[in-house]
Amino acid sequence: MSSFIVLDRDGVINEDSDAYIKSPDEWIPIPGSVEAIARLNQRGVQVAVLTNQSGVARGLFSQATLDAIHAKMLAAVRQAGGDIAAIFFCPHGPDDRCDCRKPQPGLFYQLARYYPVRLDSIHAVGDSHRDLEAAWAVGASPILVKTGKGLRTLENHPDLAIPIHADLHAAVLSLYP
Repeated sequence: MSSFIVLDRDGVINEDSDAYIKSPDEWIPIPGSVEAIARLNQRGVQVAVLTNQSGVARGLFSQATLDAIHAKMLAAVRQAGGDIAAIFFCPHGPDDRCDCRKPQPGLFYQLARYYPVRLDSIHAVGDSHRDLEAAWAVGASPILVKTGKGLRTLENHPDLAIPIHADLHAAVLSLYP
């Protein structure tokens, strides 16, 4: 079995925007996030990014633009000495009733189809309640970060009984000191 950690993208790895990240220029890493991914890799942990990207369905950006955004993210992570093993995304809108849009667990199941991983043995880092719900649905261990929508998530769900960290870097340090 492979050792994996699941990360949401917007608000965990890069700055989030309520207007969506629509171009590579708008993809700005949160300080310490790419270094945190490199640290995970150095500890023998593979990283998978599971992200809702409804901007594709909404016509805000194309699949080619999303690929370019992900290429920029991969380049930044590799420059820091890390790598991302897999990126799974949901291109659907909230009314499409797919099984891959978080809080549905479909992206986790996609990961498990491609990699020998037990979903109930992984951590999943997110900034929104839907990230946490998707992790709970497959028995994964969710971690909330306060970046992105994290503070709003905490305001709306103040009694979360899960690890909560300032950002991805702090979450990774707590797991792999």
